[in-house]
Amino acid sequence: MTQTPQPVTDPLTLAALDTERHVARSGWDQPVRLFALVPTAELLSAEPQLGDGLAAHDAVEGALSAIEQEELPEAPGLEELLAQIAWPDQVAGCAIAVERIVVPPEAERDLPSDDADALRAVAEHPGRADVRLLVAVTRDGRSRCLLRQRDHDSDDRVALGDDIAPGLVHALRETFSPH
Repeated sequence: MTQTPQPVTDPLTLAALDTERHVARSGWDQPVRLFALVPTAELLSAEPQLGDGLAAHDAVEGALSAIEQEELPEAPGLEELLAQIAWPDQVAGCAIAVERIVVPPEAERDLPSDDADALRAVAEHPGRADVRLLVAVTRDGRSRCLLRQRDHDSDDRVALGDDIAPGLVHALRETFSPH
């Protein structure tokens, strides 16, 4: 017996899916992209002209809209970048899209200790997979993770979960912590 998929109604999941599809339209080999998630009702109150381009699910209670953050600060890595981010009170959540190369666990055990050699070994590994993670969190601690594989690059093949990238979820939550 097959189950009919239930429609997605959770505002965070809807915002994450919309943001991931937006990023996917630009193809692969992209830099890190960061988004503020703001309550759609508040955004429309401030910018009513934006209402013309909204989808039906943007009217659900608690809907969130993603606003891309241009000109991210310089940082040597993702962790250092996120450590520089703080959000104003109007921002209810945030999302980040990052691309990664993953290899089977056994390949990770045999990586060279030198970072450049390890990166080269991962890039050349026959079992490697290119993936894009989109992680979204809210100020109140909820999270949603999406994973798209380059080899299965289709909107209906995006994996969805809460703990696909726990380290990234934690780092995004920290952007809301008072420092």
